[in-house]
Amino acid sequence: MVRGARQSSRGKPFTEKSFYLGEFRDRTLAIALTASARHDVAHLEQVLKELEANPTDVVLLGADAGQLGGLAAPPLIESREGLEGAVWRGLRRRSRVGIAIDARADLAAEVCAIALRLGVPKLVWLDPAGGLGRGRQRQSFVDLPELTALLARGVPGESAARVALLRRIEAALRAGLAAVNLCASEGLGDELFTYAGSGTLFTSEGYVAVRRLGIDDYDAADDLIARGVSEGYLVSRSPRELDRVFANGYGAFVENRHLAGIGALLPCTRAPAGEIVSLYTLTRFLGEGVGGHLIAALCEAARERGMDFVFACTTTERVAGFFERNGFRRVAEDQVPEEKWSDYDQRRRPRVRCLRCELR
Repeated sequence: MVRGARQSSRGKPFTEKSFYLGEFRDRTLAIALTASARHDVAHLEQVLKELEANPTDVVLLGADAGQLGGLAAPPLIESREGLEGAVWRGLRRRSRVGIAIDARADLAAEVCAIALRLGVPKLVWLDPAGGLGRGRQRQSFVDLPELTALLARGVPGESAARVALLRRIEAALRAGLAAVNLCASEGLGDELFTYAGSGTLFTSEGYVAVRRLGIDDYDAADDLIARGVSEGYLVSRSPRELDRVFANGYGAFVENRHLAGIGALLPCTRAPAGEIVSLYTLTRFLGEGVGGHLIAALCEAARERGMDFVFACTTTERVAGFFERNGFRRVAEDQVPEEKWSDYDQRRRPRVRCLRCELR
């Protein structure tokens, strides 16, 4: 649970919603309403009001002019000349503008074309079926190469209409649209404002990039570590120990902004080795390969620093299994540097599992 009382370096509470609203502030989002579908209008209106207060402008697109009119001013007609300028002028008067699309047209094609014309950073497609499923697990993130491969293999369990929508999303990403969210209207708030999300995010580039943590990432990193501690995956650390983690920390970022996971490489002082600590991935990103990206980046950083091996210690079997799947092997305590056990909590030691990965 996010603790709203934690203060950021700028004196403001860090929360998931404030983080995402900060990303959307003074930008324009496009939201498409699936034709002939029942949408949770009350929930949609609530989210729109939150975006309006942020402030974030919204362009609503759909074939039902009456529905659009209930959410925004009387909608513009998609075919009108100078649509971009008309939208801009409409947004100068209020935070929402509707665009009515001819019901006889291919709605997905027209929506994607307008999003590209307007140059919005994100298109949200509302569909009662929500995001993509992978077995029983929701597929939270799909980048363009993955989407292309998925369509080539076939998309089991999806209707012909949904597959056609996915092909339109693929074409829009290839044409330059940065991101498309696919979710149900009742899950819109979770999809936009929470780490957990509710649907699937499609991106034109690789959905995850790993880099060193910067000072502006520490609030989110601190929150993730606290989550990991509360869930029993991470050991509690003192402020001084946390400072060392931040100084040697790496983050996996989705869309190059949203912190999906963290880990740190702590160098040993008396051995050519490093310890991987505070490795934690948000629940939404389990199964998306984020943890593996972090491990790979930390091992590469260790190689660049001339280390012979890296190691990790955990009291959780699930975490130990994760390291094994990423090239580590279980070893005895004497196979990790002796300094690891200096001041180590002796109550944990009987339960600890040691894992090691050779780099040379």
